[in-house]
Amino acid sequence: MRARIRDTELYFDVEGSELTIAGPHLYQKPVFFVIHGGPGVDHTTCRPVLSPLSELAQLIYFDHRGHGRSARGNPETYTLNNNVEDMEALRQYLGLPQIGLLGFSYGGMVALAYASRYPQQVSQLIPVVTAPDARFLTLAQARLAQEGTPEQQAIAQLLWDGTFASEQQLRQYFQLLGPLYSLTFDPEKSMEAWHRVIYNPDAINQAFGGFLKTYDIREQLPNIWAPTLVIGAEQDWICPPLFSQEIAQAIPKAKLQIVPNCGHSIRADAPAVLLKLISDFLEAEEVVKS
Repeated sequence: MRARIRDTELYFDVEGSELTIAGPHLYQKPVFFVIHGGPGVDHTTCRPVLSPLSELAQLIYFDHRGHGRSARGNPETYTLNNNVEDMEALRQYLGLPQIGLLGFSYGGMVALAYASRYPQQVSQLIPVVTAPDARFLTLAQARLAQEGTPEQQAIAQLLWDGTFASEQQLRQYFQLLGPLYSLTFDPEKSMEAWHRVIYNPDAINQAFGGFLKTYDIREQLPNIWAPTLVIGAEQDWICPPLFSQEIAQAIPKAKLQIVPNCGHSIRADAPAVLLKLISDFLEAEEVVKS
């Protein structure tokens, strides 16, 4: 499905019903926007693991502008600010009074920015393996300089500089850095998963070569009043758990969970743990509401 909003067109898909039947009663489930990371990839990186959550919430997957099946455009418009405003426009397009936000990595940054800008529109917030400001870039570069192979360091320089020249280079980056992202990295499974992805090197270049260098949401985090579950990964090389701790400390109604023995690719390393944490949070919130 496609929504023509603002100056672009977003692809979105829906998994799970909004209403669920329990005997003679109908219950309304929360509606969650699932916000993919990257940038430069698409929503299919999230979908396989999260499907079981559709029993508890209606999931709306979408591709950011310029990503996946959404419309391409001027790369200069591929910004975090536009991602936030596109989400608000999509919420209005779908006629939703409130939305839950489930964002991974860069998607978590978008979720934090949206929730701080539109706190009244957010029912629940779940930022996963993300960071509140640009310090993550410096720390990740330092860690890669210490632990990365020469081959990993060379291709990661394209990330830091924002100079990927092709989809093939971007795919190669994720393959070579796979063992850092995931403690359970399997080259064959990874290749199968990444072949489903639609890449856009312009989008990741715009982010890492541009606006992420000045990204900082820390002062706005106390504006978020929605119930929040912050999830970090103990062995995350690019968004280490100290950032999850800072986010949880700054948001008034936040709870923190750090998943042990897990890298940035939490959906690969600990899918069952991730689903249980989110499911328990959603079920607890429903109990509170009732």
